[in-house]
Amino acid sequence: MPELSFPLPTPLPLESGAALAGAQVAYRTWGQLNAARDNVVWVCHALTANADVLDWWAGLFGPGCFFDPAHWYIVCANVLGSCYGSTSPLSSDPTTGAPRYEAFPLLTIRDLAAAHEALRQHLGLGSIHTLIGGSLGGQQALEWAVAQPEVIQHLVVIATNARHSAWGIAFNEAQRLAIEADPTYLAHAPEGGSAGLRAARAVALLSYRGYAAYNATQTDDEADPRLRDYRASSYQRYQGDKLVARFNAYSYVTLSRAMDTHHLGRGRGGVGPALARIRAHTLVLGITSDVLFPLDEQRELAQGIAGASYGELESDYGHDGFLLETKQISEQLERFYLVVDC
Repeated sequence: MPELSFPLPTPLPLESGAALAGAQVAYRTWGQLNAARDNVVWVCHALTANADVLDWWAGLFGPGCFFDPAHWYIVCANVLGSCYGSTSPLSSDPTTGAPRYEAFPLLTIRDLAAAHEALRQHLGLGSIHTLIGGSLGGQQALEWAVAQPEVIQHLVVIATNARHSAWGIAFNEAQRLAIEADPTYLAHAPEGGSAGLRAARAVALLSYRGYAAYNATQTDDEADPRLRDYRASSYQRYQGDKLVARFNAYSYVTLSRAMDTHHLGRGRGGVGPALARIRAHTLVLGITSDVLFPLDEQRELAQGIAGASYGELESDYGHDGFLLETKQISEQLERFYLVVDC
């Protein structure tokens, strides 16, 4: 399906007190609404993904998959701040006509959810059958389910949390320090900070995978002291180059800062009262080897949301397991729907 764009009709009030004028949200849809309009699946993507969920979550979404467009009306929207069509640091400021680069306003997870709530209303969708997301996407889905409890019927969150941890913030700051150490970051050019972004991706990968995954896939046959390169080191550079080719440093900084702001309990009396607002039938999934979002964070969600189901994905792939373990996720979803919809 072609990518569409929704221009917000009025400036979006941001949690910081500022307002984002001229904002637009890029999105895609697949399938058809049924007569009852109750087959909507809305996907919230992670940090560097985009609106093409059939591409990056293949195996879970697509023909013959659990969420098949033949049966579901699937919506995936790009978050504000990203470089895949929604308003971002490289978009023209309506006041000056120039990109804002590092001066782009602070966005929070609540702001991202608010923009997509505006899109939901624009699309005339009275309710969402299933709202699903992992990592930053799970944070957004939780925020949306707290803010609009009557809209979300089923909530599925994977490898995420109620509040971004000091550990997660520290990883994000290490990545931003790498970007900011690149002198081109302040050059006001679209490719600014690319070398720093490459290094930042190498830092991030250490939190996305882990000891077992690296040892299983990146171990050299022999430790030759004459080698100046190893499989693990070349893998880090390769992944950094891949990200630089498809993303930019300014969006990366913007969205990592948004992730740092995530706190469902802010202004709501704490995490517990916030989770108690959720009315959706909820499935919370954690990943056994995830060091970035450890299982205790998902258990907190399941314990705080009334009637929530909890499951674990057995994986050696760490945090990235939420993208890779689609067969296990599908099995968990099948059991979940059987129980809550029987």
